[in-house]
Amino acid sequence: MNALATGTVIQAQAQARSGDPRSEDVIICRDVHKWYGGYHAVRGVTTRILQGETVVIVGPSGSGKSTFLRTLNQTEEHQRGDIIVDGVLLNRNTRNIDAVRRNIGMVSQDFNLFPHMSILDNITLAPQRVLKEDPGEVRERAMEILSKVGIPEQAGKHPHQLSSGEQQLAAIARSLAMRPRIMLLDEPTSAMDEDMGKVLEVMRELAQSRMTVVAVTHEMGFARETADRIVFFDEGQIAEDQPPEEFFQNPRNIRAKRFLETIL
Repeated sequence: MNALATGTVIQAQAQARSGDPRSEDVIICRDVHKWYGGYHAVRGVTTRILQGETVVIVGPSGSGKSTFLRTLNQTEEHQRGDIIVDGVLLNRNTRNIDAVRRNIGMVSQDFNLFPHMSILDNITLAPQRVLKEDPGEVRERAMEILSKVGIPEQAGKHPHQLSSGEQQLAAIARSLAMRPRIMLLDEPTSAMDEDMGKVLEVMRELAQSRMTVVAVTHEMGFARETADRIVFFDEGQIAEDQPPEEFFQNPRNIRAKRFLETIL
């Protein structure tokens, strides 16, 4: 049984540090399945995502796209198939999951900010407790990140004092404070107010920075402008995987064509 089968960190991590071109695949999914009881939500998904690539996942409601995204950091546990992130096989080994999560930022439509803590404390908590970083350095970096996302004046406020868009920007800042290599974005603009434009701009900057970004979104403008690939989900499967110009101009899958007709 090889290293992948045992769920250990494989040589790919050392190759990634050395710049070996064989290490370009930062996420590998092979025949991934997810069930909720008798409901088959994700059905045999196989794909690869390269370091620095922006992959945008689209599709109708209930197509399994968000469920699949959450399996990439095991917020949702898959039941069959292989998911390998940064050379680590994600299985029921909690050490593997914890190791991967240190390098993955996750932003969803629910924000998940701690309501009893200030925005600054929300951002600095994990770097101090998980990464064991110096509190002063973490707070300085947190303020720099808040400035980059455009809300430094909100550092001392609590989440309920912010608009939904500002809360989302704070959630993005919290993820960035962990210095992730990969960012997962799960419908981050679905509940936005007038600050949606700011959130979209930060998302664009993440993509342009060549961080690896995997985003589930209904914002087709963002998808068209920033994606290296558009992945169309239908009934728990990848029905189409194309560069944005091909997907929007000439989708091959009939369900993808119908989807685009309803939203464009």
